[in-house]
Amino acid sequence: MTPMKKPALTKRRPSQAEYEALAEFRYLIRRFLEFSQNAARGVGLAPAQHQALLAIKGRPRGAHMTIGDLSERLCIRHHSAVELVDRLAAAGLVVRNTDPQDHRRVILGLTRSAEEHLAELSAAHLDELARLKPSLKKVLAGKSP
Repeated sequence: MTPMKKPALTKRRPSQAEYEALAEFRYLIRRFLEFSQNAARGVGLAPAQHQALLAIKGRPRGAHMTIGDLSERLCIRHHSAVELVDRLAAAGLVVRNTDPQDHRRVILGLTRSAEEHLAELSAAHLDELARLKPSLKKVLAGKSP
């Protein structure tokens, strides 16, 4: 896992409108995350499992997902990613394949069951994002909530 860089702090004082925008943005993010966690649990997945499946499926076309890549995408330690993949494999959601070019690397793939869960969850998430989009656009444009 690549450590997060410490943000550069400035001495600038935000305006009241900026405080309000930041608070609203964080609120919208938390609402989306709560929705996401509940949706994942609703189909029998832990939120981290859903995030892992999405990371694997959402990799750029032609790119492979390794456990190291997954740990980076989920911002978790390598051994935590291994444990997560172990649980996903035991649940029949992920398969490990040896990279034909480098037999030391393991490439992660989704099973049909994982694809079905993910399609259902992703459709619901896209609907929720569409619902939140007007509020997010306002906040990101610097307009009052």
